[in-house]
Amino acid sequence: MTEKEYTPAKVWKWDSENGGKFASINRPTAGATHDKELPVGKHPLQLYSMATPNGVKVTVMLEELLAAGYGGAEYDAWLIQIMEGDQFGSGFVDINPNSKIPALMDHSGDKPQRVFESGAILLYLAEKFGAFLPTDLAARTECLSWLFWQMGSAPYLGGGFGHFYAYAPVKIEYCIERFTMETKRQLDVLDRHLADNKFIVGAEYTIADIAIWPWYGALVLNRVYAAAEFLDAESYKNVMRWAKEIDARPAVKRGVRVNRTWGDEEKQVPERHDASDIS
Repeated sequence: MTEKEYTPAKVWKWDSENGGKFASINRPTAGATHDKELPVGKHPLQLYSMATPNGVKVTVMLEELLAAGYGGAEYDAWLIQIMEGDQFGSGFVDINPNSKIPALMDHSGDKPQRVFESGAILLYLAEKFGAFLPTDLAARTECLSWLFWQMGSAPYLGGGFGHFYAYAPVKIEYCIERFTMETKRQLDVLDRHLADNKFIVGAEYTIADIAIWPWYGALVLNRVYAAAEFLDAESYKNVMRWAKEIDARPAVKRGVRVNRTWGDEEKQVPERHDASDIS
């Protein structure tokens, strides 16, 4: 261990220059920093997001619903540039007081309905359309258990491993070792489960897969953090098989491109207002 010893202050004070790549978007207070209305398109479903793993969950879900024939799932997807602070605009904060993407407004009812937190959005859409959520009580319970597993586990992968391995301004051995161990434990949880299951809930593709894949599928496919070799991702053969199978779905191929502004230019669809926007 070569890191400088850190002694916490008696009372913590915010150093806005500390925090590395994401210092500009993190702060210790909530609420809007500026007035900015959000645009509203022609469809009842209005998504405000960015193609991070949490954002991809929702665009994949919407594209899967459309592919399954649910025309009411047509949507407008507006780009929220988190590095520019769009999530702190007053319009966005009105939808999500936590200032995190994605956020959804449903204008199909008598009163507009806001939905925030990616897992809540997946559950809302699944129940609204009666799709990708088992109706059998035991299977539904299993699905929701894995949905909440993802919501509880992914912060250790993203805010823990991903941050300290790929984004922190200095490499801290203790942090990388700690969160690598936890990430590999989580991959082992998935690998053991998928040894006996085609999808997360047996033979049925559900919101559990849609929630887990953008994080753990992207991880083993080396699309986040450039860490697949470091984590020996190929050794998780069942996770890799599952990740590739979902990656091949046409709706998934469409969903991962929505609200994307980096990488191969032909894979970027910053905004989506019609199926023709994804050529």
